[in-house]
Amino acid sequence: MIATGRHFLQIPGPTNTPLPVLAAMAKPTIDHRGPEFGKLGLDVLSRIRGVFGTKNPVVIYPASGTGAWEAALVNTLSPGDRVVMFETGWFATLWTRMARRLGIEAEFIPSDWRAGADAAAIEARLRDDKNHEIKAVCVVHNETSTGCVSDIAAIRRAIDHSKHPALLMVDTISSLASIDYRHDEWGVDVTVGGSQKGLMLPPGLSFNAVSDKALKASKAARFARSFWDWEEMIAINAKGYFPYTPATNLLQGLKVALDMLEEEGLPQVFARHDRAAEATRRAVRHWGFETVCAKASDCSSSLTAVFLPEGHSADNLRKIILERSNMSLGNGLGRLADRVFRIGHLGDFHDLMVTGTLSGVEMGLAVAGIPHKPGGVQAAMNFLQGNA
Repeated sequence: MIATGRHFLQIPGPTNTPLPVLAAMAKPTIDHRGPEFGKLGLDVLSRIRGVFGTKNPVVIYPASGTGAWEAALVNTLSPGDRVVMFETGWFATLWTRMARRLGIEAEFIPSDWRAGADAAAIEARLRDDKNHEIKAVCVVHNETSTGCVSDIAAIRRAIDHSKHPALLMVDTISSLASIDYRHDEWGVDVTVGGSQKGLMLPPGLSFNAVSDKALKASKAARFARSFWDWEEMIAINAKGYFPYTPATNLLQGLKVALDMLEEEGLPQVFARHDRAAEATRRAVRHWGFETVCAKASDCSSSLTAVFLPEGHSADNLRKIILERSNMSLGNGLGRLADRVFRIGHLGDFHDLMVTGTLSGVEMGLAVAGIPHKPGGVQAAMNFLQGNA
């Protein structure tokens, strides 16, 4: 079947790249050592801080979010250090695997993947650590595999209540510029981000927002590092440049993406994501399905992960929807493989794109013969109309 019309990219990232951002990226590549680039560098390095909610440096790498995970670890820790991570889902699992491969002793607090990180469990573990052997707590803010959000402010309080000196590291790859986040206010030491979701860019840029405490820790960290080293990067960033060739055209796109976010205003951006998420969840409930995230308070505004009834293949549903409606949905990951599909509602979108996405899902459910109650799209529309 020949796909016609606009492709609906409704995975939880990479997201749709707006035309103004694409146009900026399509401009001629500029000299990354010249004065024009220096102005661009100073501009984006300064304004990206506001998206993270920090006044401190934000380091930008030409890498995926996985690179930013590694940078956070190797700049602050040493071989054999102990960290605590919480099993919110597949991406928390991958970050833990990385830490162990690097030679870090990573403790993984288990969970059922249906909620955010448990601040009380983290506090209890830190209180048990009388000798302060744990050097960091690492948490995924928005777990892209499940659609569950962790309360980072509560985790900060848990660390403070335990009177533990551990660093707090947070992955915001699928929440940055989509869900309210406050690096400084919440006392985060390293925030990890990526370009391909709420920032509305293609993959290829990753970020570390860094606290003073993390910078101090980096002075004593003993992991070998060169490409990921904060010190050299921050020093030359002060003039708008980078120690090695940066992703120049992606940075040109980032400038325009920041313009768009600032023009709309971050509170309005977050509210738009909240509306889309609630509309989507209402459709899912009407169909008679269950979301992976079991607690309403933990539900993500970036994506919704949906269980299908037992005996039905989520991957087959996704295949039918792609072939018939030219729409891509996210697959189930890890223990959720073929059991769930994921609807992304983050980045550059509006109400009609939300209802169009839900229409594609509802038609796919009917074609696939999956038992459901028709009318989920109308339930979403009723919500959107009442809150317009």
